[in-house]
Amino acid sequence: MSTLRDAAMTSKAWPFEEARKLLKRVEAQGKDEVVFQTGYGPSGLPHIGTFGEVARTTMVRRAFEVLSDIPTRLICFSDDLDGMRKVPDNVPEREMLADHLHRPLTSVPDPFGTHESFGHHNNAMLRRFLDTFGFEYEFISARDFYRSGRFDDVLRRCAERYDDVMAVMLKSLREERRETYSIFLPIHPETGRVLYVPMKHVSAEEGTVTFDDETGREWTLPVTGGNVKLQWKPDFGARWAALGVDFEMYGKEHGTNTAIYDSICSILGGKPPEHLVYELFLDEQGQKISKSSGNGISIDEWLRYAPAESLAYFMYGKPKTAKRMHFDVIPKAVDEYHQQLRAFDGQDAETRANNPVFHIHRGQPPASDMVVPFSMLLNLASVAGAESKDVLWGFIKRYASDATPEGHPQLDAAAEGAVRYYNDFVKPVKIYRLPNETEREALLALRARLAEWDGPEEDEALQSVVYDVGRDRFDPLRDWFRGLYQVLLGADQGPRFGGFIALYGVEGTIALIDQALAGELAAA
Repeated sequence: MSTLRDAAMTSKAWPFEEARKLLKRVEAQGKDEVVFQTGYGPSGLPHIGTFGEVARTTMVRRAFEVLSDIPTRLICFSDDLDGMRKVPDNVPEREMLADHLHRPLTSVPDPFGTHESFGHHNNAMLRRFLDTFGFEYEFISARDFYRSGRFDDVLRRCAERYDDVMAVMLKSLREERRETYSIFLPIHPETGRVLYVPMKHVSAEEGTVTFDDETGREWTLPVTGGNVKLQWKPDFGARWAALGVDFEMYGKEHGTNTAIYDSICSILGGKPPEHLVYELFLDEQGQKISKSSGNGISIDEWLRYAPAESLAYFMYGKPKTAKRMHFDVIPKAVDEYHQQLRAFDGQDAETRANNPVFHIHRGQPPASDMVVPFSMLLNLASVAGAESKDVLWGFIKRYASDATPEGHPQLDAAAEGAVRYYNDFVKPVKIYRLPNETEREALLALRARLAEWDGPEEDEALQSVVYDVGRDRFDPLRDWFRGLYQVLLGADQGPRFGGFIALYGVEGTIALIDQALAGELAAA
């Protein structure tokens, strides 16, 4: 039987594929530490993309730790020295903030009045966000990184190799932009503003830059000590060189800049890291999800209906493929996540290495207590018109007598989430219809079979009854099930109907059929 490490060396799971590439790099360099990094612009609150980037990076990190005993660390870098270019719409004291445009975020007063600056406030929100989900990381503030001297050697190198770095950047810029561009952004000694001005002189020997401010006044500043910051593209490559980053992933919008980042890192004496460029998330209409437009789904919205583990499961799947991310994906993600949990115990090392829950839970996933799927809970909430999870628990206990909210916390949380999801999304658009003649005949036959049922109310046995009734009347058979869902549940899709009968009860299902045949559901 193969060990987990053996299985990981051949696994096709993408975290292991990335980890194997990383292992080759680290062994070739002889490094005694592996550095993962993910970066943020703290101009706003963390969002679902933040979760995805850290979760996926952590999956690669944990996969590497299966392959190797070399220590690892994850750096979460906040670019809080960036100038505030516009006042966010969702903060108080907007007029006050307008007076501080283009100052570094960590020099802008906190409109919430709780921290040293707006940047410090957003950094605190970021760290609280990461801590809530149990991520292990080292936080680095750009302000501290620049001011403390940790970046000084690379900044001096930027001055020494200024022409080489500029040559890389100028190739990527339009002609009019080239005339004023500099990789250095001075921070004005008097106004504190981040200046986008051309350099008159860069001294490699002195490690200084000379420029005119907006008023035409000339200044000379050292590139060290937080007196300047790098433009964001050079900062990417310079940071890799300074921190010895071995792995960083980022979204497709950065993908075209990879060659720029790599070149600058190499010019400054670093080795470009392994990187994974992931595809972006799309909304229901296939449009790119944007924080500013508010399309798609937020992490708080996801967590209103389902646990963070189900979101991590969604993030795991095919990161290089664009995925639609909207509310309809939640039930499927929850049920597939629990399917993988239930399968894990019976799997060998090779299969476990390919199971998403291995990567979500660091190789030690919990047992699933979901004796009823989330999709089934949704349908039950719909039929019962549930306003609280207690209604669902009345059916669950009859279906699984040993189940309790205390003993089945995952199921209890799912019941609460299903009720919320039903009331927010299903109930407003639920439409019943009357059965056609063939469906009416089949429903009467199903009712008759259920009325004479004297066996245990078990999923498979009842599913066989549903099949038997439909098999002789519908071709294809899926038309029978579509009719059941539309007529009895007011939906186009639904659960295995035998399982639904077992959960809702034979008598309850007979009553539901009677309501449908009498036209009461369609009328309502």
